[in-house]
Amino acid sequence: MADRQFGEIPGVSIGTEWQTRREVAQSGIHKPTMNGISGTEKEGADSIVVSGGYEDDEDFGNEIIYTGTGGYDVASGKQISDQTFDNTNNAALIKSQFEGLPVRVVRGAKGDPAFSPKVGYRYDGLFQVIDHWSEKGKSGFKVCRFRLIQIDKTEIIQPTKFIVAKPPVGEVNPTRIRSITTRTVRSTSVSEYVKKLYKYKCQICESELVIPRGFISEGAHIRALGKPHNGPDIVENVICLCPNHHSLLDLGGIYISDTFKVYDLNHLQIGNLKMDDSHKIDPSFTSYHRGLWGY
Repeated sequence: MADRQFGEIPGVSIGTEWQTRREVAQSGIHKPTMNGISGTEKEGADSIVVSGGYEDDEDFGNEIIYTGTGGYDVASGKQISDQTFDNTNNAALIKSQFEGLPVRVVRGAKGDPAFSPKVGYRYDGLFQVIDHWSEKGKSGFKVCRFRLIQIDKTEIIQPTKFIVAKPPVGEVNPTRIRSITTRTVRSTSVSEYVKKLYKYKCQICESELVIPRGFISEGAHIRALGKPHNGPDIVENVICLCPNHHSLLDLGGIYISDTFKVYDLNHLQIGNLKMDDSHKIDPSFTSYHRGLWGY
C-alpha cells in the first residue's frame, strides 16, 4: 500500500473541483473511488466524501454529523442492517479522533444543497473528528455517527505520512505547535459542587489523586454537553470521577445501569457507583449514555 498522507495535499487548494471520483482519486485528496472513508483501523482516516449516500448524514457547513459505513443498500438508499465500530473504515475515524489526525473532506453534488457543489465534487478542507457514538437511524437500524468540526483555514498543518516500519524523526528543540485534544473538561459550579460532595474521590474506584495544592478529579457529564447530545449542566447529570474513569465513560469503555451498577465493555460488573444520599442522578441520562454504545 502507498504511504497514507494526512493533512493538505501539495498543489490542491480548498475549493478545487472535479467531475468524477476517479479525478478526485488521481489528485490524492481521496484515493478510494467507491468508499466514502479512506483509512484503516491501524492508520486512521485521512479523508472522507460527503455526498448524500447515507440518509442519516447531517451537514452544517463547518460541522458535519457523518454516518459510518456498513449495512447500506444501494438500490433503496437505506440501511438494511446495523453498523458496527468493528468495521475497519469506522474504526479508522475513531483512530483519527484519538490521535488528533486531520481528515480531508470532499463534498459531492448529492449532499446538502446548502453546502455542496452544483455538480461533481469539491475539496472543502481539513476537519477534526471530535466525537463518535451509535444510535438508531432513520431506517430503524443502528448507525455509527461521527462529529467533525472544520479546522481553521488560516492554520497551517504540515502533511504527515504514515509509514508502518519507520519511526518518526521528532524534534530535538520542539517549538510551540497547534495541538488537538479529544475532550474538554469543563469546570462549572455544578461540577465543583459534585466533586466537593464526594471529597474529590472517584465514585467508581474511590481513588484520591493528591497533588501539591489539592486533588485531581473531574465532573463528568453522563449525557454530554453541547451538540448533538445537548445534555444539561445540572447535578442530576454529573458524577465525580478520576481522569481514567471519566475517559472510559466518555468513550464507551464503561457504562452505568439504571440501578447504578458499573459495567465494562464486556458487560462484566466492575463495581457500584458510590452515591451520597443527597445526590439524585436521573436514570434517563444513564439510559441515554448506554444507547450511544449499544449497551
